[in-house]
Amino acid sequence: MTGPSAPAGRAPSAATATSGRGLAVIFGALLLGVLLAALDQTIVSTALPTIVSDLGGANHLSWIVTAYLLTLTISTPFWGKLGDQYGRKRLFQASIVIFLVGSVLCGQSRTMLELIGFRALQGIGGGGLMVLAMAIVGDVVAPRERGRYQGIFGAAFGVSSVAGPLLGGYFVDYLSWRWVFYINLPIGVLALVAIALTLPARATREAHRIDYLGTLLLAGAAAALVLGTSWGGTQYAWGSPVIVGLFAGAVALVVAWAAVERRAPEPVLPLHLFRLPVFTVASAIATAVGFVMFGTIAYLPVFLQVVHGVSPTSSGLHLVPMVLGILVASVVSGQLVTRTGRYKIFPILGTAVMGVGLYLCSRLTEFSTTAEMSLTFLVLGTGVGLVMQVLITIIQNAVDYKDLGAATSGATFFRSIGGAFGTAVFGAIFANQLAHNVPAVLHGHSLPPGVTPQSVQQRPVQLKTLPASLHDPLVHAFAESLHAAFVAAIPVALLAFILAWFVRELPLRSTAGAYEYGEGIPGRVIARTSHAELERALSLLLQRDDRARGLYERLGAAAGVNLPAGSLWTLCRIARHGPSTEAQLAERAKVSLERAQPAFDRLVRRGYVERVNGTLSITAVGRTATDRVFSVRRQVLANHLRGWSLEDNPELVELLNQLAVTSLGDGPEGKTLDAPQ
Repeated sequence: MTGPSAPAGRAPSAATATSGRGLAVIFGALLLGVLLAALDQTIVSTALPTIVSDLGGANHLSWIVTAYLLTLTISTPFWGKLGDQYGRKRLFQASIVIFLVGSVLCGQSRTMLELIGFRALQGIGGGGLMVLAMAIVGDVVAPRERGRYQGIFGAAFGVSSVAGPLLGGYFVDYLSWRWVFYINLPIGVLALVAIALTLPARATREAHRIDYLGTLLLAGAAAALVLGTSWGGTQYAWGSPVIVGLFAGAVALVVAWAAVERRAPEPVLPLHLFRLPVFTVASAIATAVGFVMFGTIAYLPVFLQVVHGVSPTSSGLHLVPMVLGILVASVVSGQLVTRTGRYKIFPILGTAVMGVGLYLCSRLTEFSTTAEMSLTFLVLGTGVGLVMQVLITIIQNAVDYKDLGAATSGATFFRSIGGAFGTAVFGAIFANQLAHNVPAVLHGHSLPPGVTPQSVQQRPVQLKTLPASLHDPLVHAFAESLHAAFVAAIPVALLAFILAWFVRELPLRSTAGAYEYGEGIPGRVIARTSHAELERALSLLLQRDDRARGLYERLGAAAGVNLPAGSLWTLCRIARHGPSTEAQLAERAKVSLERAQPAFDRLVRRGYVERVNGTLSITAVGRTATDRVFSVRRQVLANHLRGWSLEDNPELVELLNQLAVTSLGDGPEGKTLDAPQ
């Protein structure tokens, strides 16, 4: 394989056109958008009991979370392809507007059904915020730097997991639950203005055949399944025409979706993925993880606020051990996989610990201490964290290049669908058990006027007005009802544990180990092409390679170009960006012109560049030298792509050539100019 040509190296890409303060503003606006979408998956959890006490409709509590998750998950790939085809700037602005309109309407809701509908609208906007923000980074940031910026997005998801329940509780305690949604307005408007003023419109477009019908059918099937689960035994009897019709409709929609996907040029979820055992098993485990994670995070605040009588803010604090367990276990498991190359143990261990955590949750009562609850939540979070990040690695390590993007997106899709389904199932079991347990604990006693079992279901705050003779039995009824929900989730964890033993462990590819922290967090849906996935992974691997000292010395030695680091950095930069003044080069290197001068003089003396009135231009000798350096860089990158069949994928060869050139001559290495020359 030959190295990249010099002209290709000299042409600046669109991605490198934005830098400095403009890039900082754009990235800040994108980060705000991601935070909006991420926070709204968790900020509502601690506000749920208060929302129900205000709006009623305890039977529909789970749908406040489920509606958002469903529409966000289904719309994410749709937004991604629209952005490729029509440009991302206006679509990102549109997603912010949709999200803000949904937020205002959520805050103005007067009934539970209104809130659920507006949460669904919010989710549509949230899907655009998530996927378009990540894609825009690829438009405005040089390939070598993208991994670092996208990693910050991953950290934002981690922060939102901790901050969401705390902020939700704070707003409920000191303002109103409506501020859970109103807080989005100033943040969203700021992001909207910043994007409008600073983000350039991308000139290039990529044509797509968008799978509108497949997306609609899949969304309908998911909604029908979750509705049937949520309403069964509460709103309607399990054998009623409505419930039977919903489940039959879900099956019919799945069959229709499968028929459509076989003919769709760009299916929303390619059917051939299900013929890959690794994808099928990992997706099933991901569904279980989402089921447990969102089911518990939606109903643990109910347990804490109703059964233990803590404030919404305090319930958020109680959940911190669980979230920290998820984040720490995710990071540690990812690092261990990269260092050891072994990953099968983590889904097995994680699902087992997750099952133990659910069992411990089912043992919690109104008499449990804070220490017992914190330990329980930590165990549950650790189990989820051990498995969720590794599932992405398992899938990316096993599929072919053509399936990489779709398989990764599909796994996160099923994880979020599992979250929506789990929340609905938890809600259905809780509502069914509460309807049975509340009358049972009364033993024929009468409740005060205006307080009925139904009103207690809808307004748990009424428990505080009851005498101890009624209060304590009713609190026990709530505890027992939630106990049943946690017990019912244990078989889901057990099934995931059994499936984990069927995960096939293959030699770990370098790119599969280049995970992004926060990538595995439940609720984060990924919609990237195979090309974008490998570009992201290579960008992260480049950063890891470049952290070691002596990068330019190593490259120069391997290429037979005997130059100090500062001089070689200067030569690569001129080769990439064309003639540059000495003042421009020194400024880019963040050193004084006086300190940079020896490096420039050395290049001139050896004939690599020529100097005309303070402007340095590369010579034929210099071009030959940089071609050798770029070729060495390319070979290093190619080593990271072993197993991806470069000979069958020309676009990967093109990616290697591009990154080999664009990863040199930029970045902090320019500071080596201040070394003695």
